[in-house]
Amino acid sequence: MRTRVRAFEAELIAFRRDLHRHPELGRQEVRTTALLRDRMVAAGLAPRVLPGGTGMTVDIVPPGTPAGTPLLAFRADIDALPIDDAKTDAPYRSTVPGRAHACGHDVHTSVLLGTALVLAGAARSGELRRPVRLIFQPAEEVMPGGALDVIKAGGMDGVGRIFAVHCDPRVAVGRIGLKVGAITSACDRLVLHLDGPGGHTARPHLTTDLVTAVARMATDLPAVLARRMDPRWGVSLVWGRIASGSAANVIPQHAELEGTVRCLELPGWREAPDHLHELIAKMAETSRAKWTLDYHRGVPPVVNEAVSIAQLDAAMTARFGGPDSRDADGRAVQVVEETEQSLGGEDFSWYLEHAPGALARLGVRAPEDGTVRDLHQGRFDVDERAIGIGVELFAALALEHATA
Repeated sequence: MRTRVRAFEAELIAFRRDLHRHPELGRQEVRTTALLRDRMVAAGLAPRVLPGGTGMTVDIVPPGTPAGTPLLAFRADIDALPIDDAKTDAPYRSTVPGRAHACGHDVHTSVLLGTALVLAGAARSGELRRPVRLIFQPAEEVMPGGALDVIKAGGMDGVGRIFAVHCDPRVAVGRIGLKVGAITSACDRLVLHLDGPGGHTARPHLTTDLVTAVARMATDLPAVLARRMDPRWGVSLVWGRIASGSAANVIPQHAELEGTVRCLELPGWREAPDHLHELIAKMAETSRAKWTLDYHRGVPPVVNEAVSIAQLDAAMTARFGGPDSRDADGRAVQVVEETEQSLGGEDFSWYLEHAPGALARLGVRAPEDGTVRDLHQGRFDVDERAIGIGVELFAALALEHATA
């Protein structure tokens, strides 16, 4: 398998760099989808582009597979972020202002492309004995995420188990991070609108002082919400935008707060909207402000299933950390490490509403590099050896270690 993966490695790195130079935002990934479609066709596969025109699914079904055999699925997200690429010294720096693959989706996509090429060859040689579905998903970085587009288009129909990886700059290349249970958190977006008649700052008692009202909401609402909910749920309300007013001596007629609600546990995710509506109503009444809340459901937590985690552990250990793998001091090489739950959101969670599965954290930090180039930052980058490791991991799951 390693020989097969290495045969594609240069192509996959070049593909990743091409995507990095030409990042596309969610549901705008037209070029990315066309490149993937053309490569799938060249490999003898039959991709199905999603109804929205971006993203696709590809099935690899060995001849003679009985009808109804559960599919083993692998997913990669293909969209970029709306931020500038700050890697001024990288030859593959983004050529699109305000757009960058700063979350590693170009790596995820390249891993799944490599998996497709390896498994297509395995199917032709008779080594692939189970049907596999590859999901190239658009729009992971927006709400509602593209996972729902895939599911609506039938992308999870017949799937018995599903896996994904996500780049982790804290984990060294050559390792993966695993966790049974919740590995990410629920994430919702909200916009709070406050309105009043406006007026002169010399007579705030005759109107609704929206600047004071929105300031109190910004500071008090997160604290009060935290006291309303079980602290073990890890509920976190954080504002990212506040807007009101245009002149020093004019009380404005409109104010807005925009932010995210994140929580570690499903009960907190379910209860948060009701608590917020009640608390906002009470706070707005004291300020005589009219209000509306746009609460946008995002994603529940990604909850990794224990059997799927065991399969990932077995596949990774067999490929890279078996009994013959030793470091310079003769110690067994550690390739699997425990990882923590993060407050980040991931729409892979929606797939796990339809089939068991797991998300692993793929190490992308060069071991000799002490700098952590974190996700969602303009200088994010990876050790590209991670691509081949991800391909071997997925291929090992499909050929040897996973059950659908």
